Amino acid sequence: MSDPITVSIVAGVSTLRIDRPGKRNALTATMYDIMSDALAFGDSSSQVRCFLITGMPSVFSAGSDVDELRTFAENGAIGESTVHFLKQLALTDKPIVAAVDGLAVGIGAALLFHCDYFVASEWSTFSAPFVDLGLVPEAASTLLAPQLMGYQRAFELLVMGEQFNAQRAYQAGFVNKVVAAEDVEPIAVAAARAIAAKPPEAVRTALRFMRGERLDVAQRIVKETESFTELMRSPAARDALQAFINRQR
Repeated sequence: MSDPITVSIVAGVSTLRIDRPGKRNALTATMYDIMSDALAFGDSSSQVRCFLITGMPSVFSAGSDVDELRTFAENGAIGESTVHFLKQLALTDKPIVAAVDGLAVGIGAALLFHCDYFVASEWSTFSAPFVDLGLVPEAASTLLAPQLMGYQRAFELLVMGEQFNAQRAYQAGFVNKVVAAEDVEPIAVAAARAIAAKPPEAVRTALRFMRGERLDVAQRIVKETESFTELMRSPAARDALQAFINRQR
């Protein structure tokens, strides 16, 4: 069995590939841990100047694994590995590029708000149905989405649960470039390598100014997690989450 996350470093780019196509690249605690470790290592290594997060053809990520969601529901709390990954993503000090082909749902969509540049295929779709499950959006998306897309469009995505296609996401300022599926990864790789070739301290300093205070993002993750946990303990959220799990079987 292949690893669900593969990590490689080439030309200054650390590529994190989500590779669990049989489960639509649904994310498990182990996968969150691998990605957290890769981000932490890359952030401290002179070998790495840029990160690239990608999935497989036709699917980026369907979000958290159903078994993980079942555990969350039983425990009434989000997993520690998930929270650790989100904090690591928020505090990573080097540029993050994403290559998305196909489905990006839940945390699979929310994590993209932390990327500095991302390329999507023309038939990719993005959805964040947290509220429909009786839960609050995560990954600091309640802070980052309104900043990036504007309040009204963020409301559509995060509260109304509207699905955005690639063109809608591009118009909203979420996606940098929409291309044919076969061009997604080559274009994203080229962008990541171009960033990696620039003077690293200049890039990192510019990022710090442009991103602003990242502790605000980490604190929002903590607050969302607290609300997520509180809501998950409510009967309404448990019923909605269980119904969703049953539909995925």
